[in-house]
Amino acid sequence: MGEIILGIEEAFLLLISFNKEIYGIILLSLYVSLASTFFSTIIAVPIGTALGMRNFKGKGILIRLIYTFMSLPPVIAGLFVFLVIMRKGPLGHLRLSFTPTAMILAQICIVVPIIVGLTYNGVKEKGNTIRDLGKTLGANNRQTLFLLIYEMRIIILAAVIAGFGRAVSEVGAVMIVGGNIKGHTRVMTTYIAMLQNMGDYSKAIAVGIVLLALSFLINGILFNLQQR
Repeated sequence: MGEIILGIEEAFLLLISFNKEIYGIILLSLYVSLASTFFSTIIAVPIGTALGMRNFKGKGILIRLIYTFMSLPPVIAGLFVFLVIMRKGPLGHLRLSFTPTAMILAQICIVVPIIVGLTYNGVKEKGNTIRDLGKTLGANNRQTLFLLIYEMRIIILAAVIAGFGRAVSEVGAVMIVGGNIKGHTRVMTTYIAMLQNMGDYSKAIAVGIVLLALSFLINGILFNLQQR
């Protein structure tokens, strides 16, 4: 028990002293997660909206695939991206292996299905009602689209936040494509895993406190959105 308390005290000292290594890792984690969430949102929200508003042949199978990918094991996403960007892969000439860009690509593969699925569920329930309201008011297709996005903004934002939460807490995929290289691709989750194996618990606790605080913030925002 004494060792745990001592480790927590050392962790807080590291945080309030603005340890360069730890804060560099925190900033890289936020950069990778925010970038992947941003690009995933651009891709996923239009797809989820379109799926919720339109019916077409094969839609049921596509929805089932999306739901399957929502629970995709991160290591599989990481392996897929690695095989594509490795030296002998289709995009090997871009030399993306073990870079933050590779980590962003891996997280996009994980986050896109989550945002698509949650957006689809929200639009499916309320989208047609909003579209009919727009037509009743004489809105054209563009105005109806803006009305739909505006009325669905809370659901879409909740989907985006959920995607960010998955990204910032991910470890398997970024470990595979990033390699946990010090000062280059080391993020909070991979750093904690490494420190635990090394027995350096004070730094692991320090980074864990930041990750826990981010999780608390994300869940708090989601709770407030759901209450609305």
